[in-house]
Amino acid sequence: MSTTLTLDKERFYHSFMAGAKEVIRRKNHLNEINVFPVADGDTGSNLASLMESILRKSNLDSSNEKTYESIIEAALIGARGNSGIIFASYLNGFLSSLSDKESIDLNEFSQSLEAAIPFAYDAIETPVEGTMITLMREFSEKINSLKDSFTDFTQLLEAALEDLKHSLQKTREAMKQLRNADVVDAGAKGFVYFIEGFTLYVKTGKDLPLELNESIETVNTEHLDFGAETFRYCTEALIKGTDVSHKSLKEHLKPLGDSLVVAGNQKTVRVHIHTDKPQDVFYQLRDYGAILEQKVDDMKKQHEIVHNRKHKIALVTDSIADLPKAYVDDNQIHVIPISLMIEDSNYYDKLTISSENFYRFMDTLTTYPTSAQPNLKQVENFYSFLSSYYDDIVVLSVSNKMSGTYNVFKQAAKSLENSKTNIEVIDSRQNSGAEGLLVMKAQEWIEAGKSLEDIKEMLETMRAKTKILVSVKTLKYMVRSGRVSKVTGVIGKILNLKPVVSIDETGEGIILEKALSLGKATKKIHQHVSEVYKSQGIERYAIVHANAQDRADEYAAMFETLLGMKPAYVMDISTVVAMNAGIGTVAVAYIEKA
Repeated sequence: MSTTLTLDKERFYHSFMAGAKEVIRRKNHLNEINVFPVADGDTGSNLASLMESILRKSNLDSSNEKTYESIIEAALIGARGNSGIIFASYLNGFLSSLSDKESIDLNEFSQSLEAAIPFAYDAIETPVEGTMITLMREFSEKINSLKDSFTDFTQLLEAALEDLKHSLQKTREAMKQLRNADVVDAGAKGFVYFIEGFTLYVKTGKDLPLELNESIETVNTEHLDFGAETFRYCTEALIKGTDVSHKSLKEHLKPLGDSLVVAGNQKTVRVHIHTDKPQDVFYQLRDYGAILEQKVDDMKKQHEIVHNRKHKIALVTDSIADLPKAYVDDNQIHVIPISLMIEDSNYYDKLTISSENFYRFMDTLTTYPTSAQPNLKQVENFYSFLSSYYDDIVVLSVSNKMSGTYNVFKQAAKSLENSKTNIEVIDSRQNSGAEGLLVMKAQEWIEAGKSLEDIKEMLETMRAKTKILVSVKTLKYMVRSGRVSKVTGVIGKILNLKPVVSIDETGEGIILEKALSLGKATKKIHQHVSEVYKSQGIERYAIVHANAQDRADEYAAMFETLLGMKPAYVMDISTVVAMNAGIGTVAVAYIEKA
């Protein structure tokens, strides 16, 4: 075997990519041993997101500097989770300290590793030893101590890697969570996997096939819990600014939670924090630049999935499906939020902005809000996480005719085409309470042990038996949101129209009835439901509203008298639906008897 005295540009780049591939291969195992700082089982997925971004977005340029910059940018864009953002910051320090020479020698490699350590430590508000940062530091120290004893890169890396593996085993005793579960730190092990892949390519010029490895380690979950003192939401953002102060960011965000990480440079910053109030975090972040990406993960639910999963099939929907939060939580239903753009700030429906807060300034906005479908990459990452713990995934989306969400869900499913997990994405052809009722049916079928194929077939049948009837108090919100034309709005105002809005069999929004008062609109809705009840029967129904509790209570009493049963639930609607239908709206959604 020839001696490798230096790493030329191509060998260094491909060794880097080999390290990234090795982390991706080990994703499932890293997820399984993830118990610190929270046992939410996503360290592997988060590190894989970082590495996949590097593989896709970085470029081997004629200039070393441009090559390094492309890796740094890709790492910051793809970084997810505490460990992912720390790793991205480490890579930023390592690569930005390398010169633009044609090759890297042992001394320069050692110096760059040393330069990376402050980047990793400075990114963390409260560094914890016995984790990834400890191994990063000890690897650098070992390389520095051995570099004068070797002239060959392979020999140096193999010697340092052997020592790194011993350091990894010591992390088992570093924290109570790791001791109780009898595992090493997942982030630290992810770093070791990266160095293993890097070393293998330096030695052989080859890397291993990009295939997921199954876990080989047993985790003791007996003592793992999600305590009341633990912050619930893992909140992240990617900010683009001109002169972003990391120190100022940390000072403003520190009171809102823990596990705070701020990584990047003055122009591109990735922020991570565990908090109970994502809405307050984003309120602070908007002062530092444009928020290009955001992510809010429910760690409590992730913990339950990993350690107390109820079913083999995951049920996913979007935030437009109106269902009580308690029902969603109790049944481990996964909700992907729709984005809402309000005065250049991006919010997550039902998560970083509530309907109540939205109503407070809805009528004062100069530029009316707009909604946007979920981010494709975030949905892919979420599917990837679920695939580690579920056999199958069923996804029920808002009507394809009303939103591009269905297409995003379908496109994201392609990322798991080679996975063992099957995904079925179904167009509900409904929204709001009607979509929520269909999610309830899907949950009950999952509970009853129905197969993925049966659930898909039954949902496609049941959606035709599901309907929502909406009494709109005024057309002005539908005009402002573009749901109806300005001409229609003017005519409606002149005639004082109070339309009954519904959805046709293809999922298209329609004006079903026209009335000259809210009372008459209510009578038309009552008549419609009465006729369906007499001819087909009604299995269940729900009442939803937009800041119109009094009208909702009136509807609940009225239909309880008619149908002889209480509504499945009464609740305020999605912020996105409220934006389109407007304040004062009330609706009844129902499913006919089969």
